[in-house]
Amino acid sequence: MQLFDVYPLLDIEPVSALGCTVTDAQGVRYLDLYGGHAVISIGHGHPHYVARMEQQLRKIGFYSNSVQNSLQKELAHKLGILSGYPDYALFLCNSGAEANENAFKLAAYKTGKSKILAFSKAFHGRTAGAVACSDKPSIRSPFCFPDDSVCFLPFEDSEAVEKELKSGDYAAVIIEGIQGVGGIVTPSAAFMQTLHRLCNQYQVPLILDEIQSGYGRTGAFFAHQHYGIEADLITVAKGMGNGFPVGGVLISPDFTPRHGQLGTTFGGNHLACAAALAVLEVMEQESLITNAQKIGDYLFEQLSGVSKGISGLRGKGLMIGFESGPEYPGLRNDLIYKEHCFTGASGSNTIRLLPPLCLTMAEAKQFMTSLNHIINE
Repeated sequence: MQLFDVYPLLDIEPVSALGCTVTDAQGVRYLDLYGGHAVISIGHGHPHYVARMEQQLRKIGFYSNSVQNSLQKELAHKLGILSGYPDYALFLCNSGAEANENAFKLAAYKTGKSKILAFSKAFHGRTAGAVACSDKPSIRSPFCFPDDSVCFLPFEDSEAVEKELKSGDYAAVIIEGIQGVGGIVTPSAAFMQTLHRLCNQYQVPLILDEIQSGYGRTGAFFAHQHYGIEADLITVAKGMGNGFPVGGVLISPDFTPRHGQLGTTFGGNHLACAAALAVLEVMEQESLITNAQKIGDYLFEQLSGVSKGISGLRGKGLMIGFESGPEYPGLRNDLIYKEHCFTGASGSNTIRLLPPLCLTMAEAKQFMTSLNHIINE
């Protein structure tokens, strides 16, 4: 049997990693400015994380959600305190797409509606409902939701949003705190505040997809907190488990649970909770949200001073995007293969920086040296 060939692969095989460094099968070390799609939040191989997982595995790794699991309650309490949503409830699942699917279901249960309002360049996952709300027609199949079940609007068009919500057809509005796959597209505070007001006015639940932009990455626990708003439903995954599959939905007290309403086999298992608790503990103990803001500010300052080769700098904290100039079409590959720096990409020329939140000033300076070397070469 062969693997189903759906991933374009770099000719690199990581075999070990520590902190913000990844080592491949040939012993080449890479500075990790991508974190495996923003998943590695507290750094590779963090000793507290490894110890937490080992200890839990020696006790019990899995049992079903039909029994008590005090780790789930401990995780919900700690996440509520650190995120600023102590009065919300937590539903645990396995991935970002699954988190969004469950948020859609909760909104539809509450409103009795089925239509979703989403935004241009959005990406919310690859399961049927999530991919229908992603502005990438090429990855949808005929099995996905009907085309008229989702309306896509451009960012910043508040009038269009109000016109749609007035119809009374919508179960929810979903928006990323900062768009990730779309190219680190950052909405204005004014637009997000107006969107929040309109959702309240027309009683349409607002879903904040914080799967990539959450968990301290932007210098706040959630990106939408930069805009001074709250959400009815908040979806999380990626950095939540530092590589272990775990996702969740933070649910407003306005939603009333009932038995059988949502469910999952693996969601919130003992190992997933141990991973998620270790992440929160390290984030708190090592002030990683503050570090993300500090190192992000440095990178913004330095990138702003690059006089050629890049443009369109945007993002917050350690969620940064910029365009490589047409004269540097291979900038990302040069960074990887010549300077041994992993970065992400979006489209043909957008570079995305999504490093672990423990990135040091020395490592940020190392990246800037590598970038300037490639551009000036």
